[in-house]
Amino acid sequence: MDTFSLIAAERLHLADALDQIRPDDWELPSQCTGWSIHVVAAHLNAPWSASLPTVLLAVARAHSLDGGFDRVARNLAASLDPAACIAGLRTHAGSRFTPPGSGPEAPLTDVIVHGDDMLQPLGRAVPVDPEALAVALDWLTSGRAKAFAPKGRVAGLAVDATDLDLRFGTGSSIVSGPAAALCAALCGRHQAISQLSGDGVAVLASRF
Repeated sequence: MDTFSLIAAERLHLADALDQIRPDDWELPSQCTGWSIHVVAAHLNAPWSASLPTVLLAVARAHSLDGGFDRVARNLAASLDPAACIAGLRTHAGSRFTPPGSGPEAPLTDVIVHGDDMLQPLGRAVPVDPEALAVALDWLTSGRAKAFAPKGRVAGLAVDATDLDLRFGTGSSIVSGPAAALCAALCGRHQAISQLSGDGVAVLASRF
């Protein structure tokens, strides 16, 4: 299965999981700092709902990449209700958009980690294909993941995905745990640290 097929499958799995959320849950905080569950879902619709010029203008006005993404996500949440966010994930599951300078690993990791951001606070989870998790972890530990897991965050670390029986990275400090929690932690989600073990955990936590 190629990476774009993995992306499509994960978007559809996430849409099914989001269908089970109660209406009042959408405005609860996600694990993505400052964003509600609704705003995260809107962000995942940005590849087909916000043009590149719109995103670049937002970044320029915010004077930062993160600030620009924040503006775009909040604006989309104001125009896309939760049902539209779910419908967008289904209708555009096969979108082959990738951010400038990144390959398909970026949108794959985005849907995996942001799915966890939305569902974990509700005590829910969406099953993720082990192959998708392996592709995401390989990319996140490569030093090429830029805004997701900067090289300085993963330097010197080796990551053991206990549920995949696979190791990623070549460092001497070990971080072990479930693949989904590893993805979340490598992307800076401190909530996932409690699920991890190994002498590299303290190192990783210090780099958030």
